Amino acid sequence: MLKALLDWFNRTSLVLQIIVALILGGLVAWLWPSAAQPVSLLGTLFISALKAVAPILVFLLVMAAISGHRPGQETQIKPVLTLYLIGTLAAACVAVAASALFPSVIHFREMPEVQGVPSEISQVLISVLKSAFDNPVNALLNANYIGILVWAIALGIALRHASASTRTMVDDFGQAITVVIQSVIRLAPLGIFGLVVSTFSSGGLEALKDYAHLLGVLVGCMVFVALVVNPIIVWTQTRRNPYPLVLTCLRESAVTAFFTRSSGANIPVNLALAKKLNLDEHTYSISIPLGATINMAGAAITISVLTLAAAHTLHISVDIPTAILLCVVSAVCACGASGVPGGSLLLIPLACSLFNIPNDVAMYVVGVGYVIGVVQDSTETALNSSTDVLFTAAACRAAERKAGLEVPRI
Repeated sequence: MLKALLDWFNRTSLVLQIIVALILGGLVAWLWPSAAQPVSLLGTLFISALKAVAPILVFLLVMAAISGHRPGQETQIKPVLTLYLIGTLAAACVAVAASALFPSVIHFREMPEVQGVPSEISQVLISVLKSAFDNPVNALLNANYIGILVWAIALGIALRHASASTRTMVDDFGQAITVVIQSVIRLAPLGIFGLVVSTFSSGGLEALKDYAHLLGVLVGCMVFVALVVNPIIVWTQTRRNPYPLVLTCLRESAVTAFFTRSSGANIPVNLALAKKLNLDEHTYSISIPLGATINMAGAAITISVLTLAAAHTLHISVDIPTAILLCVVSAVCACGASGVPGGSLLLIPLACSLFNIPNDVAMYVVGVGYVIGVVQDSTETALNSSTDVLFTAAACRAAERKAGLEVPRI
C-alpha cells in the first residue's frame, strides 16, 4: 500500500497532487472537523519551511546572479519593473471603476484595535528606505526582502572582482539551497492539505455572509485583473496568445499563494516556476523577490475598494479627479505594503484620509478587512504572487521576440 502510494507520488505531476490535496482537505474539514487541529500542523510546518528557506535562498541566488554577471550581458529588470508599475496602477483603476459601478456599504460591528498605521505616504516611503538599510543579519532573521536585496546586490557587485573560484563557490551555495527548496516544494500537497482543512473547519466562512457584496466586488476585481487586464499587458509584450502563460502561472503559483497568504513565503515556488519556464536566471533571481515587495496589484484593489466602501457608507461624493488621485495613492501605498497576511489593510486609513474619513471609521474598515481576510487576503496574495512570474516571463519572452529567437511554447 505504502509502496503504491509512493510510486503514484513520484510519477504524478505536482499540480495534480495539489488538486487531490484540495479535494481531500475539503472532505476532511466537512466530514471530520475534529481532526482539523492535528492535520493543520502539516500546513503550519509547510509555511514555516518556506519562510525559513526563502530569505537565504533570495540572498544567495541574487548575490550569485550579480557576481556572475559579465559586462554586455543583458537582463530584463527594467522592463519587468515597468510592467509591475503598470499592472499595479491598472488594478487600482479597475477597483475604482468597479466600486463606482457596484458601490458597497459597510455595516459596522465592533471597533478593532490596530497598531502602527501610517498617516501619510511619506511614512510608507520612509519605512521602505529604512528596510533597505537594515542590518543584513536582521534582514535575514526578519525576512526583510528589501534589505536582503540591497545587501545581496551590493555583495554581488563587490564579488565581481573576486577570483573565479570564489564566484563559483557562491554559485554552488545558490544551487545547494535550490535543491533544498525543491525538496520542500515537493511536500506542497501535504502542506496545502493541512491548510485547506484548517481554513474550512475554522468556521470563519460564516462571518462572510454579512459582507458578501463587498467581498464579491473585491474578488471580482482580482479575477478580472488576472484574466483580462494581465493577459492584455502580456500580449503587448509577447504579441502571442497570453492565456497559456497566464493559466500556467495561476495554476502553479496562485494556488500555493492562496493558501500560504504570503508573497514572501511563495518566493521559492515562483523561483522554481521561473526556472521551469526557462527564463533568464539573471532576471528572475532579482525580479521575483523584488516583485514580492513592490508588485501588489491585489493590495491596490483592496485599498481602493475598501476606501470607497467607507466613502459610500458615509455618503461622501467621489468626483473624477479624486478617483484618479485615489488610483495613484493606492498604487503607491500597495508598493509599500508588506508581503505578509493582511499587510495591505494597514494602509487603508491613509487612503481614507483623502476623503477626510475619520480615523475611527477607517479602523472599522480595517476590522472588516480582517473578517473577510480568509478569502480577500488569500485571493489578493494569489494575484500578487502569480503576477510576479507572469510579468517576468512576459519581459523575457518580449526580449526573445525582439532578438528573433524562437519563443518556447508553454
